[in-house]
Amino acid sequence: MSPASKDPAHVAAGLKSVLARDNVSDEAKARAEERLDKMGYSTDPTETAHDEEMHEVRVQAGYKAALSNPNVSEEAKENARRHLAEVDDKEDQHQVHVNAGYKAALKNPNVSDEAKANAREHLAESEMYS
Repeated sequence: MSPASKDPAHVAAGLKSVLARDNVSDEAKARAEERLDKMGYSTDPTETAHDEEMHEVRVQAGYKAALSNPNVSEEAKENARRHLAEVDDKEDQHQVHVNAGYKAALKNPNVSDEAKANAREHLAESEMYS
């Protein structure tokens, strides 16, 4: 996977986990902290994934607002459209993977009947909204 296709939030989460581990060298922790700083993520362990998720929500809201702002250039609006389309593609791809997991659960003999019923319910719900 090329670095450009990696989700920055996932990379940051991995780097933060390096900082939290006791069995990681100080040198590795320093490199992780440096990368987090370069990426614009806090190295504060109290900052949660929720904070990062809210940041992404705000970024998307900004792009959406740019689309309807008459003071924004067409070039900037096109950039906003591209960014929002990428986010939609990632969400669609995630849902495909989730659905594949549910479908696999239906065929797995080690999965309980209750879990299979739950998988059927989620798949039916997913198809209603697609």
